[in-house]
Amino acid sequence: MQKGIFEIKEDFYLNGEKFKVISGAVHYFRIVPEYWRDRLEKLKAMGLNTVETYIPWNMHEPKCGEFHFHGITDIRRFVEIADELGLYVILRPSPYICAEWEFGGLPGWLLATEGMRVRANYKPFLDCVENWYDALFKVISPLQINYGGPVIMMQVENEYGYYGSNSVYMNMMKKLMTDRGVVVPLVTSDGPNDESLSCGRIEGVLQTGNFGSNTKERFAVLKKHIGDKPLMCTEFWVGWFDHWGNGGHMTGNLEKSAEDLDEMLNQGHVNIYMFEGGTNFGFMNGSNYYDGLTPDVTSYDYDGVLTEDGQITEKYGRYKEIISRYAPIPKVELTTDIKRKSYGKLKIQDKVSLFSVINDISMAETRSYTLSMEKLGQSYGYVLYHSRLEKEQSFDKIKLWKANDRANIFVDEKPVKILYDRELLEEHNVHADIRVKPIGADSSQSIDFEPSAIDILVENMGRVNFGPRMDDQRKGIDGCVQINGHIHHGWDMYTLPLDNLEKLDFSKEYKENTPAFYRFTFEAEELGDTFLDFEGFGKGCIFVNRFNIGRFWEIGPQKRLYIPAPLLKKGTNEIIIFETDGKINETIELKAQPDIG
Repeated sequence: MQKGIFEIKEDFYLNGEKFKVISGAVHYFRIVPEYWRDRLEKLKAMGLNTVETYIPWNMHEPKCGEFHFHGITDIRRFVEIADELGLYVILRPSPYICAEWEFGGLPGWLLATEGMRVRANYKPFLDCVENWYDALFKVISPLQINYGGPVIMMQVENEYGYYGSNSVYMNMMKKLMTDRGVVVPLVTSDGPNDESLSCGRIEGVLQTGNFGSNTKERFAVLKKHIGDKPLMCTEFWVGWFDHWGNGGHMTGNLEKSAEDLDEMLNQGHVNIYMFEGGTNFGFMNGSNYYDGLTPDVTSYDYDGVLTEDGQITEKYGRYKEIISRYAPIPKVELTTDIKRKSYGKLKIQDKVSLFSVINDISMAETRSYTLSMEKLGQSYGYVLYHSRLEKEQSFDKIKLWKANDRANIFVDEKPVKILYDRELLEEHNVHADIRVKPIGADSSQSIDFEPSAIDILVENMGRVNFGPRMDDQRKGIDGCVQINGHIHHGWDMYTLPLDNLEKLDFSKEYKENTPAFYRFTFEAEELGDTFLDFEGFGKGCIFVNRFNIGRFWEIGPQKRLYIPAPLLKKGTNEIIIFETDGKINETIELKAQPDIG
């Protein structure tokens, strides 16, 4: 695009002319890069003139000081494709994004620092934000419309009015952006109520609202706070997200949302959330915590305008008709050939227990006490805590202190207990048989076997992404393990981010009812999007050609995981399932249709 200027007056102006922002949310980090153009072409073909995206800090800086801007994190390329299609862009680069994303986009390694306070004017946090922004804005500042790019607005922080009232921190966030070359107008987005808008306010920054219904009432509240400024819904929620065990796929009311969209465009401006939701690949799903922990499923379908795999829905047609009342609908050729395909049933070819290969894929760190995942230098996945029961005369009770989120407990590699969420904080009866030397035994009565071993496999199921629990999201065991009332000391701790599965040796021993890896292969002559049906398997995660496509859990509602065709290759493809609960099926099936409950 040519250099231009985007301004906020009583309305939005682009190069001196009024401009109606009709935007859709597309998260590049939830879509394989090969499909970015397809999604943006479909967005433009519906009549939208702008695309909005968050920028997840934790994907771009997975380790402190290690910055990624390639592949699925190539934000510059995503914006360039939008530019090539004649679309404008809204960027939301705040450290915190929520987005039902792991830790709201904050990197897990922040929590390795004792006493860390996030989303606050706390120097250790701000120092990390400054380093991140130094790298990020070198990439995105040149993409602003003032310099010939398509970026017309950026957001400061995200829904801060829901979180806190620290205006000093908010103004610092604004200054960090402007000091790094941001010249386009800035916005905030908050819940459409007086308190949230008051808490999230920054002088000189346009306030916008996030909501999914009752547009007239919501805009009326927003109007009181912004006066003679343009009204905008920055997140028009057209559906909702699913969490494991919620009983079924969440959907929106199409008739009501169509009416609300019409009203928004009549009064102001809109960003549809989500145009396409996409997928929480890897371990990147977030969690919420109200009455208990509710981790989100792998699919972020969101009942969006496009499905998780980019299919056009009934909602697309309804919205397109409404948008046509306010803007011209361009003709757009879809240039990416995408098809759904079934590859049939696959049988287990190889299997091996985690306990057999633990020293191949991890190296023990030995301490007298347990350490959290973050203090072990790990952000995502699992940690295995191993010890021997040498002094205990029995194993009757166990309690894990400062532990999150789910623990599988084994004695002599036999399962004895699974603890989840608040169960981790309680004392539990175990009564597991252990092999120890009897009290009072002398050397003539020595026993021929080793003391029992205890193993605790702890899973990070996704850090909470909303609310005041964010400072307390260390995973693994940050406190201690209490057995029969006393603290048990002497632990070997194995980090398991599962990013090195090439080291698996499937010739080693497999034991039933233990955490294990299962290997499948299939031949593909034609590549298509497919969906892996994991029926019969309990809980774990799945890797396709070493790419982590996400978590599964038998409790649903999601029953199949999406595999985009670009993750496959012509010829032999490999699937590895890591299952933690000892529940398996001899087959899986690759089907042409999703099933998200």
